[in-house]
Amino acid sequence: MILAPPVPAAGRMPDTSTELRPIAELMRDPSLTEIMVNGPDAIYVEREGRILLTERRFDDENHLLAAIEALVSSAGRHLQAGDPVLEARLLDGSRMTVVLPPVAVDGPMLTIRRFSATPYEIGDLIVRARANLLISGGSSSGKTTLLNGLASCIAGDERIVTIEEAAELRLQQDHICRLESLAGSEKAVTLRQLVRHAVRMRPDRLIVGEVRGGEALDMLQAMNTGHEGAMTTIHANSPRDALARLETLVLMAGIELPVRAIRQQIYGALNLVVHLGRMPDGNRRVLSIAELTGFDEQTIALQDLFVSESAAGNGARGWTRLRPTGIRPRIMDKIHRFDAAGPDLDRLFPKNSAGSPTSGRRSAEPVESSGGVPGRERRQG
Repeated sequence: MILAPPVPAAGRMPDTSTELRPIAELMRDPSLTEIMVNGPDAIYVEREGRILLTERRFDDENHLLAAIEALVSSAGRHLQAGDPVLEARLLDGSRMTVVLPPVAVDGPMLTIRRFSATPYEIGDLIVRARANLLISGGSSSGKTTLLNGLASCIAGDERIVTIEEAAELRLQQDHICRLESLAGSEKAVTLRQLVRHAVRMRPDRLIVGEVRGGEALDMLQAMNTGHEGAMTTIHANSPRDALARLETLVLMAGIELPVRAIRQQIYGALNLVVHLGRMPDGNRRVLSIAELTGFDEQTIALQDLFVSESAAGNGARGWTRLRPTGIRPRIMDKIHRFDAAGPDLDRLFPKNSAGSPTSGRRSAEPVESSGGVPGRERRQG
């Protein structure tokens, strides 16, 4: 028999002295990015990219179910027998995923992805040039963290509209309109509907947390109709795979478009693809920055502007080095117009530079910089 836990009022965190006692301290630990409960006696955490088994335990399965019910209720939701999978956002911004039997074969499971309450600050990532960015990478590669860091560089006088399935972005600007989809309810509002509404909200910046369906088409159309400086993320194993998956997502909108038209939309909308990866040691790194340079019936042309080199052997975990390939980005003219290059980019790609190739094969030797962009080592969040 399942014990009925006390139900906290919606909008209030449950009493951590009772049902949540085994994970209460973990939920307060700012160094943890993930709390994974695979069963009453299997509580794991992620710290600095490494998954660790803790010594904490729930008394039994009923105790774990009571904790899950308390967390779900605090988010204003309820567990239902016919809905064994539930996703919700907790009051501190963490994302919670609950899986119950019979989907969970070995018993109830709980995963909490936590996000820092402090603002992300990446001073050397410039977004003033209003480039349209696609951030790609595998699961847990740091896409949302990088998106949050880039978005934190947007000027405070711009109107930012964010669209997410679960509101995870933690921006500190004053003029922010946060939209969150309502899934699995009678009044469901899809990401695609929210993108359409957001375009009519006069955004200076449109940020979609992740494209995973037909909303990709609406996002591309917004980028193609004057909404510059837009950003989104996508699950993919490489920049090339990211563009191929984007084509597939556009087709999910249910509108029959020829492949050439889709590729023209993608090429006209996006400027850069920033690809991230998770290393064997758990570190998350920017692996490449590529620019879209053209399209035809077969493919969209990409050229690498910066590629990652491992900084192994220097004794510092979590560091990465990005080296320029020697190809001058086509977007540099726009960056200079906005006076957003900064000394490093200006050194690598000066104004009206005719010496650097803008396409084709890379130069024989990559351009070095004395602490250039980013010739020195950078830590990825």
